[in-house]
Amino acid sequence: MTSKISELVEKGIVVTDGAWGTEMQNRGLSRGECPDSWNLTNPEKVEEVARLYVDSGSRVILTNTFGANRFVLGKFDLSERAAEINTRGVEISRRAAGDSALVFSSIGPSGKLLMTGEVTEDELRDAFTEQARAQSEAGADAILIETMMDIEEALIAISAARSTGLPVIASMVFDSGKEKDRTMMGNTPEQMVEAFTQAGVDAVGTNCGQGIAGFIPLCRRIRAATDLPVWIKPNAGLPEIVEGEVVYNTTPEEFASYIPDLVQAGASFIGGCCGTNDMFISEIIRVLGS
Repeated sequence: MTSKISELVEKGIVVTDGAWGTEMQNRGLSRGECPDSWNLTNPEKVEEVARLYVDSGSRVILTNTFGANRFVLGKFDLSERAAEINTRGVEISRRAAGDSALVFSSIGPSGKLLMTGEVTEDELRDAFTEQARAQSEAGADAILIETMMDIEEALIAISAARSTGLPVIASMVFDSGKEKDRTMMGNTPEQMVEAFTQAGVDAVGTNCGQGIAGFIPLCRRIRAATDLPVWIKPNAGLPEIVEGEVVYNTTPEEFASYIPDLVQAGASFIGGCCGTNDMFISEIIRVLGS
């Protein structure tokens, strides 16, 4: 574990940020539009989202670069601007964070499947290296590999991120299987911890996939398998379609009522994923303070 991460978690639970996509949608992002492209076209609105979380007390905020790899951007004819979009994403969050928060740059899945031969390991490595290098050079404090469903793809992303010398956190989605404790590929939390630890990550965890209640046993199992800091970012429940719109019905108060259990289960970083916002972060901080 790098000194930056160890010093951060030694001070207690680190509150991270909430969802970005829904907040950008509230500011005009259209369904089917590329969120990452807003780093170029609507940077002031992206910065508004980042500032929301800084002002609500987040000690770590992410970047609007989740899908800023050449494969996802290629769907929008933006693959040639991957480095630029990642650079701008970090710069935007850096401005919002100032001296109040750290910036962990986000790297999400490629959207391609290794197991079917849709993409090669070398192609993935090149794409993630391009992304990580741009983020590092733009001034990110650490790199977060998040919402991963395939351990092999995650390991390639981790390797690319580690080549920058920055601290690396890696997080997977567990929402499959009878107990909702496996990735889409069938991997368990323990298998993830073993693979990621050998790959040299500085923290490991889980995000997205399900509501916060399901994260308590996942966090407990991850903590039992490692001494590394544990990264936790649950959804605000499961999404429902109401009048054609995606709705998350968990309230900030309901969400935060589980925070003591997450702390007891061993979480080091706590924030929110899909459906959460700055009110969730404020409520998490209130509960932690009490």
